Amino acid sequence: MHTIGDCLSSLDAQTWEHREHLISDGASQDATMEVVKAHHHPPKVLLSEPDQGIYDALNKGLALATGDVVGFLHADDTYASPQALALIAEAFQDPAVSAVYGDLHYVDQHDTRRLIRRWHSKPFAAKDLAWGWMPAHPTLYVRREWYEKIGGFDTSYRIAADYLSILQLFIQPDFNPVYVPHVLVHMRLGGASNRSLKAIVRKSAEDWRALRHCDFNRLGAARALSWKNLRKIGQFRT
Repeated sequence: MHTIGDCLSSLDAQTWEHREHLISDGASQDATMEVVKAHHHPPKVLLSEPDQGIYDALNKGLALATGDVVGFLHADDTYASPQALALIAEAFQDPAVSAVYGDLHYVDQHDTRRLIRRWHSKPFAAKDLAWGWMPAHPTLYVRREWYEKIGGFDTSYRIAADYLSILQLFIQPDFNPVYVPHVLVHMRLGGASNRSLKAIVRKSAEDWRALRHCDFNRLGAARALSWKNLRKIGQFRT
């Protein structure tokens, strides 16, 4: 609840004004809704009702969205600069672009000025998926029609449905993603996929399942999963 105000303020600060703001909340029992309703710029759509987890909430957002492009900013996260959405929108001026992504900084949960981990991405090449590469999902913006093609997020996954959706999108031969070499989002550490050893183990199991679902054979899935985890080592600040 204490982070939602920072999240909303970072959205209000964006220089790109042509946006549709939706909030999907899982019937929070704290003061989250009071903070949202008291905010200077309320969302166009505010949905607060019980859900079956984060991916169910994201699917509800997808169902309500009417814009051409969809991105997700979680309540713990903030845009890295007021120009983040403008940079994304500029890349989408090319109608051939299917998706846009950039760089991500993980910050301390309590002191967001403290940088913990840098996730610097790169332009996509088809062979990268086999070596565990993926864009930082909080920075990924996708034309809504593509989410419709893959049916949104698979809610049978509790932690890795975003990875599955990335695989489903990026393996398509006509999917054209573009990398914007800027830090777009600051993400607080302590999310569902990294808050405990149990969560990390479950994440790896779901990543394996996602790879197999997308027709990676056992050897290919093992290689991709191994490199996916190894890539994280170089991202931590020293």
